[in-house]
Amino acid sequence: MTEATNGSTVPKAAARDGGASDLYRAVWRWHFYAGLLILPFLITLAITGAIYLFRDEVDTWVHADFMQVAPAEEQRLAPSQIIAAALAAQPGTALKYTDPAADNLSTEITVKPETGGSMAVYVNQYSGEVLEVRPDRSTFAWTVRYLHSLRFFGATPRMVIEIVAGWAILLVLTGIYLWWPRGQRGGVVSVRGTPARRVFWRDLHAVTGLFVGGFILFLAITGLPWSSVWGAKVNEWANGSNFGYPAGLRIGVPMSEEHLDHIAPTSWSLEQARIPETAPPMAGMESIGIDAAVGIFDELGLHRGYAVALPTTPTGVFSGSVYPDDLSRQRVVHLDQYTGEPLVDMTYAEYGPLGRALEWGINTHMGQTYGVANQIVLLLACIGIVLLAVSAAVMWWKRRPSGSLGVPPLPSDRRVFIGLLVLLGIGGALFPLTGLSLLVMIALDLIWQRATNRRRPAPAV
Repeated sequence: MTEATNGSTVPKAAARDGGASDLYRAVWRWHFYAGLLILPFLITLAITGAIYLFRDEVDTWVHADFMQVAPAEEQRLAPSQIIAAALAAQPGTALKYTDPAADNLSTEITVKPETGGSMAVYVNQYSGEVLEVRPDRSTFAWTVRYLHSLRFFGATPRMVIEIVAGWAILLVLTGIYLWWPRGQRGGVVSVRGTPARRVFWRDLHAVTGLFVGGFILFLAITGLPWSSVWGAKVNEWANGSNFGYPAGLRIGVPMSEEHLDHIAPTSWSLEQARIPETAPPMAGMESIGIDAAVGIFDELGLHRGYAVALPTTPTGVFSGSVYPDDLSRQRVVHLDQYTGEPLVDMTYAEYGPLGRALEWGINTHMGQTYGVANQIVLLLACIGIVLLAVSAAVMWWKRRPSGSLGVPPLPSDRRVFIGLLVLLGIGGALFPLTGLSLLVMIALDLIWQRATNRRRPAPAV
């Protein structure tokens, strides 16, 4: 049996093989473009992410001179005394008191000077000695975190996170298609040859991708909540319009315009949560003070290491928040600054289903959910991502023709692009910034094709 193709007859099997080859070329071409676009970002994200997995251990080692203290529990100072010591070293308004997560760690006080940004003051809670005064969120771990999220470079570059995550998903899915055995025996789960041969790097890339691809998908999806466009929209869906708190949580108190994320590190779900207000005080009423507030938070059972945002106005509240590795211990409590009554007391269990699922993903993404095992598994995944990127670069360098970019060839039947572009379009609709970058890449590809065709010599007559 034969079928007509462009006026000639070819075996049906050959036609099917040609179609498969065309599809392979189309997928390979977009896999190449995806890698070309995001591999440098993946290397950066993998390295900074691997470091940030061990942020507590790294920070207490790098900053041991002001983060570590010798415990002397019997002479621990009251929170008000610790704040007074901090203000003596750094004049201004005390904004936040952070309870040390362990007895051998110092207490951090956040102070807003009259001019300039907030400062972090580290105080030995046993002696009252001020150990360090530095810009807030400027420790090694915070710097790595801002580099990882691209927040270090401002708000606009953070949009790249969504683009990289979307293209990473495309990279993995096209990579799986290219890896699919199709009858070959080598290079599926084993590496052939030596580093001097191109097949070694091809196999190393394919096999590494097989084992790391699932982690890339997981990290890309769980990293998307931090993106500027997609993340903000999903946060709105998860929490509704109930002052930024999970939908269904009863909020029966007045709310200020201030957000929890502006005064203390918080979970993704509560980034837009607004701070409640205390009723205007009656004549003669005084604030219960930080000492009493900390005592109430301790009685309520907040996990150690909680932060207390201090009221700075007559209608402000004491906001205690903590986000430990154990998701069930996440908690936010806002106290009336005059009566000490909890105005809002919310735990992880009160997040909506979407919020709980996303918080689990984020917590696991950060290496927290399953302890050391979580950290080690993701560290190996980060190493694998770097190896994947390096092997891709070496493989491309060895494969590309001299003086050429080495773009994979176009399929002979351009119609195979239609189905592929439809799938890419669906992904682009789900992730808007990725979709915009996809349109740019399609335009660049068309320009590249035209430029390549112009350089080709005319056929002999």
